[in-house]
Parts: sequence; structure tokens; C-alpha cells
Amino acid sequence: MSNVKTRFAPSPTGFLHVGGVRTALFAWLVAKQSGGKFILRIEDTDQAREVQGSVEHIQESLQWLGLEWDEETYFQSKRLDIYKKWADKLRESGRAYADPYTPEQVQEFREQAKRDKQPFLYRNHRPDPPAGGPPIWDGSQPLRLKSNPKGYSWHDEVMGDLHSGEEVIDDFILIKSDGFPTYNFCHIIDDHEMEVTHVIRGQEFLASIPKYLNLYEALAIKPPIMATMPHIMSEMGNKKLSKRDGAKDILDYRDEGYLPEAMINFLTTLGWNDGTEQEIFAVDELIKKFDISKIQKSGAQFDERRLLWLNGAHIRKLSLDDLYEKVAPFWPEEAKNADESYKKRVLTLVQERLKFFAELPELTRFFFIDLPINPELISTHKQLKNYEHSRLKELLETTLESLQQSDFSADDLKERLNKLLELTDEKPVALFSLIRIATTQAPASPELTGSLHTLGKDKSLSRINSQLANF
Repeated sequence: MSNVKTRFAPSPTGFLHVGGVRTALFAWLVAKQSGGKFILRIEDTDQAREVQGSVEHIQESLQWLGLEWDEETYFQSKRLDIYKKWADKLRESGRAYADPYTPEQVQEFREQAKRDKQPFLYRNHRPDPPAGGPPIWDGSQPLRLKSNPKGYSWHDEVMGDLHSGEEVIDDFILIKSDGFPTYNFCHIIDDHEMEVTHVIRGQEFLASIPKYLNLYEALAIKPPIMATMPHIMSEMGNKKLSKRDGAKDILDYRDEGYLPEAMINFLTTLGWNDGTEQEIFAVDELIKKFDISKIQKSGAQFDERRLLWLNGAHIRKLSLDDLYEKVAPFWPEEAKNADESYKKRVLTLVQERLKFFAELPELTRFFFIDLPINPELISTHKQLKNYEHSRLKELLETTLESLQQSDFSADDLKERLNKLLELTDEKPVALFSLIRIATTQAPASPELTGSLHTLGKDKSLSRINSQLANF
């Protein structure tokens, strides 16, 4: 189906978070797997809510993820004449009318409906149509759809077969008194004129679909294929994820050193799977395997720990050269004068532990600078805190004596460390933790043999001596 066309149509009212990105991603996947097109449309008709810089932020977010759009970026604010033309068609056919009521009059209608214990509906207060022609509208009043109350049945690619009654159909505003169209009107016009075949949107729009169907009929437009994405739920699982629950700007993840391919993997599998146990997918795999009908109807729980795990898995798949290129902005300041070969040796040690690139300074700083002795690293260490200082000193002196005889090759270091275990009758978790702390002054570090080999003999022995001087 090369004629498939999807869209992402955000409002420029703030940063792009994971819910919006997942909607864009699913639309992009549907287009790409069929050889179709994916377009970006900015729905900026609510000028009062627009946040400066949001458009650029949206574009930058999509580009970081690799969700490139196929045509120019469309702006609804530049298409007002098009919406006016379609609004006039509705008015001339008797399917739209000027709303003559003041806010005070509308409030009185609402209060009367409440007293009558009836739902308030605008369609119960339509003005009498003029005799001998279509309703008059000079643009100074809102223009409302003259709805045709009826029930609807439709199919949603995710939610299945759905139904609604005529009680949810009402006369809604098409064009506001400021000349700008409402979302409910202009997105339907845009999807039709831009030949969008699949509309993929969030669950918050589900209740509005009956009135969209009513408008499609009034415009004599065939509805597109619809797919409604369930909410992304908070980590507690009891409500929709929001900013209060830690929903972050998607570019914050970029700035913390998450890989775009890991974020795509995470968001695609947030409520979707291919029917197998596979969890780690390349983007090309997802394009081939994605099936919108396999998205679960219920909300998927946002799991930050799973995102970290997936990001770490994708980091481990990188070649050393790719990893070196991607972590370039994240090295600690102390590494700026280190040569490339040394930094690559460091990366080979931390690649297995790295969950996101912003961890790099904490994991690697000790490779580039002698950190000050921190006695608490030993005194609070689970395996070392109950040791007498005299015993700790004895263990380090024995270690120093052995390592002074080493050529510091990886094989020799490994052999000597194992012999130290026999000589001291200590468990690896205790002795190796002591040596690691003495040589790194870090709460966590890579595998000990590799760390010592990379640090080199002079630096390793000097640091052990410094630790001994503090006992």
C-alpha cells in the first residue's frame, strides 16, 4: 500500500513528552512499513496557548529520533482561507449557522437545563434560519455545525468495534469569532486535503469521534482509518502519566545520553509486542514487524527501569568506534587532554556497565585524575566496615608487595590477584573491593584486572601507597 499516508499533528504548547512521541512513532512506523508517507502538521490555531520555540522543539525531537517527515511542515494558521471555504460550503448547504448568543445567554440555557434535569445541548437552542436562503454569517460571531443527531458504529484498529448514541452529538463551533477554526473542524479538513489515510491519535480523543463522524457526513468526506492509542500510565499504574509523575521532555533523555534507537525500542514495545518473547529490536526490525492491531487496548505502564535496561542493551551493541563518537560530549573535564587510544581502553571497560552516557564521568573520572582519599568508602562498605584498620593495612601491604613484581599485563594481574586470595585467605568480594577502593576512590568501578591494567603500574602503586598513608 504505497498510498498510505499518516501524520503527526501536535499543538505547539510546550515540550514533547513520551505520550506524544509514541503517537508520532506509531504513525511513522505505519507509513514506513508500507512505503507510504509521514507528514508533520502543526496545529497552531489556538494562538493564546502557543509557546514560543515549541515548533522548533517538536522538529528537533523528531529529528533526534530519526522520525523524518516527508513533506514540508504544515501550519494550520497559514491555511485559514481553506477552512473558511469549507465552512462556507456547510453554511450554504444549511449545515452551519452563526451563533448569536452571548456568554450570559448560554449560561442561562445551561442553568435552565440543570433545573429541568436535562443535559445541556446547543442543538436545542438553534436560532431560526432566515427565510429564502442560507444562514447569514459575517465572521463576527462563532460559526456552529448544525449537527444531525444519530448513533454511530465504527471500527478502530486498536479498540475494535465501537458504538455511540445520538445523545453525544451536538452543535460544536467550527470557526471562532476571531476567525480561527477549532481543532474539531480544521483537522478533518486537513486530513482530507492532505490525503491522510490513517489517523493515529491518543485516547483522549476517543469520546469526540462520534462528532467527527457527524462532521464527515456533513462534508461528504470519507473518514480515514482510525487507530486510538491507549494512555501511557504512571509507574504506579493507576493514572495517566503526567508531568507530575515525571513525564519528561523527550530531549531531556537525549541530553542524559539515551540512544534514540533505545527510546524507539522502548516506546514501541510500550503496549505492543510481536507475539514473541523478544524485547530488544533494531529500528529496521520494528518497521518490518510492527502491526497496529497488536497494540493492547489497556494502558501500558511507564517503566523507567526497563528504559534504562534497554538503553544499556543498545549501548552494548555499539561498536567501540560508534560508542566513542556518541559519548564525546559526556567525558569528564579531566579527560579532555587524554589521547583517543587511552579513552577507548577506558570505554571497553565501562561499556558493559553503562546504562546512559551521563553516567560516564562518575564511572571514569578516576582513570584521568587522582581523587582524594575518602575514608567513608571503606568504613561504610558492607564487606569491609567490620575489619580492623590493622588488617586492612596488612592486606594492602601484601597486595602492594605482589603488584610491585608484576609486569601489569592483564594475564599476570589476574594470576597475582588469584594468588593473593590464597595467600590472605580472604574472599574476593572483600579483598578485591579493598584494592578497587584504594586504586579508584570511587563507589563503583569496572572489573578490577582491567582497571589496574588500564591505570598502569605507576599510578596503581602510587594510589595504594596513598591509601596506606591514611591508615
